[in-house]
Amino acid sequence: MFVPTKVFFTKGVGRHREELQSFELALRDAGIEKFNLVSVSSIFPPGCEIISKNEGLKLLKPGQIVFVVLSRLTSDEPRRLIAASVGCAIPADRSSYGYLSEHHAFGQSEKVAGDYAEDMAAAMLASTLGIEFDEDKSWDEKKEVWKISGKIYKSFNVTQSAIVKNEYTTVIAAAVFVP
Repeated sequence: MFVPTKVFFTKGVGRHREELQSFELALRDAGIEKFNLVSVSSIFPPGCEIISKNEGLKLLKPGQIVFVVLSRLTSDEPRRLIAASVGCAIPADRSSYGYLSEHHAFGQSEKVAGDYAEDMAAAMLASTLGIEFDEDKSWDEKKEVWKISGKIYKSFNVTQSAIVKNEYTTVIAAAVFVP
């Protein structure tokens, strides 16, 4: 059984005339091109420690199979705004699990996409913790309800946005699990 004990967050953007190479360049920009990435769903393991990207990369070897929560978006439509984001919500009780969420969108700024991904992660965690909230409330209003409950320790996001030029552009955001 593999339950990650460490995680780091990263993001990147790549541009190239070939779509696959733009993705490779985004992985390089994020520092995770050397690994065999396996996408997993949205659970932040209990007690998992958030470490820096540099620290995490030192613990991994080229070719290693690495589990990630990955958000990715590619376009070749000039002047199109694209964004990829991973949101994270961690419970105050660190022996419980939290949530990660992937979000990618056209036309959203880094802030809007990041807030949305963070909101999704916090909403999933809130629902498992029994925190009542109104879906139609603003992000700030919901965040205040979660803060008052004392059950959510923190939430945040990692987001990459870019404006497409005259070639394929890929944006990625990732939570990278370290064994």
